[in-house]
Formats: sequence, C-alpha cells, structure tokens
Amino acid sequence: MRFATLGLVVAVLASPALAADLDYGVLRGSDDDYAAPAPIIDWSGFYVGGHGGYSSAALGFGNAFQPIVANALRYSVAEGEFNASQLLAARSTHATGGSYGAFAGINYQFDEVVVGLEADYTFFGKRGSTFDQISRFGLAKDGYLTTVALKGQASTEIEDFGSVRGRAGYAFGNFLPYVTAGLAIGRAVVSNTVDIQSYGYDQAAFNANQANGTQNFVNRYGYTTFNPNNPIRSTPATETYGATKKVTIGGVALGAGLEYAITPNILLRGEYQFVLFNDFQGHKAELNTVRGGAAIKF
Repeated sequence: MRFATLGLVVAVLASPALAADLDYGVLRGSDDDYAAPAPIIDWSGFYVGGHGGYSSAALGFGNAFQPIVANALRYSVAEGEFNASQLLAARSTHATGGSYGAFAGINYQFDEVVVGLEADYTFFGKRGSTFDQISRFGLAKDGYLTTVALKGQASTEIEDFGSVRGRAGYAFGNFLPYVTAGLAIGRAVVSNTVDIQSYGYDQAAFNANQANGTQNFVNRYGYTTFNPNNPIRSTPATETYGATKKVTIGGVALGAGLEYAITPNILLRGEYQFVLFNDFQGHKAELNTVRGGAAIKF
C-alpha cells in the first residue's frame, strides 16, 4: 500500500511537466497556414489619369433672333406695325456623343474621410442648331402693301470644357465613394444669323395703273427688281444679319463617383458629372456626362 500510494503521488506531480514536453505542432499547423492581413490603402497623395465617356448637351437659344431683327428693322414699318422681331422662335435642342480627356488631383486622408482637390479637361466638339422661318404681309398705314420674311439660324458648338472641384469621400478599404463640386469653364462657337426681306409698294398707285391701263411709276422699297405690272414676279432684296463668334463660358460643375484601388498606386473610377454654364450671347448650355477613368497615384 505504501509503495502504491507513493507511485500515485509521483505520477500526479509529474504529469504537468510531461504535458509541457508534448509537441502540438501537428495540431496547431505551421505559421505559413495563416494568411497575412490585407494591406490598408492610403488614399493620400497626388494622382493623374485619363477618362472617356458619353456626354449629352442640352442647348437653348433663348431670344437669339430678337435683337438681330429689332436692330436691323428699327424705325421700319415691319417692326413698328408687324412687330417683326417677335416672329421667330428659337427652339431648344440636344447634342450628344463621346467625350474624353484627362484629370489630376491630390487627396488627403483623415481616418476613413478623404478630401481633395481635382482639375479635369474634357474634349466634346459637338454642335446643336435650330432654324425657323416666317413671313407676314398686310396693308400698312402708309398705304403700302408691306411684306416681311425672316429666316433665322442659330447654333452652339461646345468645343471643350474643364473644371476645378473639391472632392469629399469616405473610404471602405479599397473603395472610395465621393461627391464633388466646383467651377467650370468652356469654349464655344456661337452663331446667330437672320436672312431678312422687308419690302413693299404703293398699292393705290398700282391699282390705278391696273384700272386705267397706265404705267405710272409705283413707289416701292426693298426690291432688287420690280415689275410694275405684276409685283408678285418682282424680286425682293435679301440681307443677312448676325455673326459667328468664339466665346469663353463659365459655370458650375457637380458630380459623384466611385473609385476602386486595384493596388495602392493604380485607381479605377466611374463618375457622373453635371455642368451648368451661365447664359452666353443669348444661348444656354448644360451637360450631363457619364464616364470611366484610370489613374496612377504617387
């Protein structure tokens, strides 16, 4: 009994030491079996890249024709009695197509919040136009049978535009959704022209010739050739007024997008941008652009 009891005590005391010497490496596995944590993307830094997409420009022409006609026909019967400058209507239109360009910016990251400044350039080169024509005739107060005929053409071509914007986003690992807002500037070619015919003849004198079979002189204006026996076959003069100009336009730019970091230095993005320009030469323009891009971050 003494020897059995002594053996049991020795076995109990020795068991922790024996357990410490056991190798559990097979159960635990090697250090290579544990995956390293995913690298943390640092969005701070300067970046530069390119973009391409699709743009739609809504173009308005406002009262593009009114000042041209009003100035050309000032003090005339056509303006004073027919209100000719209000006859033409310039209708809105759209210009759509591909656009492409480049961008560059800088980011600053504070925890998950990312703020920065970005500038971009976009080439568009699309044109939209409107056309209208109308004529009016009637017996004026001076007794002349007066006609005014108008043909108006107006167009806007947005050559290119750019913006300088602030950006703010919230980083979710490799993803960065963001919003952006700032100022925009662009270049446009604006054309406003009106072909005007304003002519008339003394209807009483013409009727007298017809009734009496005479060919007395009939007072008239606005003709290149006049047939005193048949004014309908006469040729009215046509004058073209207006101009084509290149203008610089300004406005605001708003947008939102999502960036994805393939690596800490290669970024992909998808973005929507809205640009609203101030009125220029009686014209209006706003652009909606959807585009994708890629950039290198330094």
